[in-house]
Order: sequence, then C-alpha cells, then structure tokens
Amino acid sequence: MTKKHGELGPKWLLDQGVIKPDQAICAGFTYSAVNAHNGCLHFEIKTTGKSAHAALPHTGIDAIEATSKILNALYEYRQTLTAKKSAVPGIDYPTINVGLISGGINTNVVPDVCKIRVDRRLIPEENAEQAEAELREIVNQAVANIRGIKIEIRKILHAESFGPVPEDTPIISALASNWQSIMKEKGKLPINGVPIYVDARHFFAKGIPTIMFGVGPKLLEEANGHRADENIRLEDLLNATKVIACTLYDLLAVSS
Repeated sequence: MTKKHGELGPKWLLDQGVIKPDQAICAGFTYSAVNAHNGCLHFEIKTTGKSAHAALPHTGIDAIEATSKILNALYEYRQTLTAKKSAVPGIDYPTINVGLISGGINTNVVPDVCKIRVDRRLIPEENAEQAEAELREIVNQAVANIRGIKIEIRKILHAESFGPVPEDTPIISALASNWQSIMKEKGKLPINGVPIYVDARHFFAKGIPTIMFGVGPKLLEEANGHRADENIRLEDLLNATKVIACTLYDLLAVSS
C-alpha cells in the first residue's frame, strides 16, 4: 500500500515518539470546528483480456468492454449508498467515484488491458472491511459471465475516519469560547464533520483530543479546493490566527 496522506509526516512523527502532543489542532476552516471526517479506500482495478486485430474482434477478449460492465455496476452501487445516512452533522452519506481510466494501445487493436482507479469514501459509522468486501463482490460479479477475463483488485489506500470527538472536550470548549469572543457577530461556533479525509485521523487514532480549525471559508467550494485559484481570505487568516493564539493561551495556562 502506498505510503502517503500523512503517513510519512505526522503519523511517522507520532509512531517514532518525535512528537507527543496532549492535544491537537489540525488544519480546517475558520467558520466551524470540525470534530469528524470521512474515511477513504482507494483501489486500482485491472481487467485483463486478450488482444486481437480490430478486423477480427471475436478472436480477442475485450478488456475495455469488460471494464464498462464494471463501471455500470459501480455507478448502480453508487445510487444505493445515498441510503446510508451518517448521524454526524456535516457528513451525509458514503460516496464512490471512478477518477482514472486507461486502456488499449491503438484504435485498430482489441484492448487486452484496462485499468481504473476508484475512490470509496466511508462515513464514520461504516466498517472498512465490509465496504471493501462489497466492492470486490460487485466487481467480480459484473464480469462473472465473461470467459477469459481476469480481474485484479489492488487496494492502494486505507484512510481511517476521524471522530466524532465529543463536543464537551476541553479543546473544543476553549476554541468555541475564543471564537465567539473574536467573531462576535457570527454567534455560536458551529461544530460539524466534513466529507473529506485529512491528517487529523492520525492524532485521533493515538487517543489525542483533536479538532480541525484554521483558515478558510464556510464551504470547500468557496475556497476552490483542488482547483485553479484555490484561495483563502486575509480576513479569515487574521481571525483564525487570533482564535488559535487565544485558545493555545487558555489551554497552556490550564496545564501549567
């Protein structure tokens, strides 16, 4: 499994004992405290058939045609996931996405190999092993009637979900109090989950009280996340810095 998504950063530092935090504030947005996030599974699905001349397609085994059946099955499966509702505010239901596809060598050749990459987001209530077993069954059943097709399903990533952290945790209470003092006109600090996954999970997995808060708008779309011109507002930077500084002061004063 590929080592990434914080495994060579905070996870390594925690595992090696280089850092031993009592509490953690991880990157987030200015307008809420995030106490939970989704988990994630990434898979590569490789379909192998047999190449042939395009003038005689019946002499080959078309890997792209087989993959199209897998794609149809996965998209049908995606519709069923909307029924699995999370109890965590801000997290709705699980998702699945096919983000990459590659196959074939030329227009006049029956393709013998096709690969796709799949992203399966897990709500905090889900079991990752069960979700993986579901996906493997769907993929294998989709091509079960195609003779000569071989399927390889390789798990590339398993990111555990984070939280939910109880709302009365001291770090959340301190953050909420300072947020309300600095962002007076905004009322009470919202506490919710988000459908992405980040490094907060590594701290949470070690039993460290963790919250996500930082610089950014109310919604990921407003920040143009993972798109051109991803941005933050300078006003948010200033306010978030004040909130975090005051929160650290309060927490360190209590522990000293």
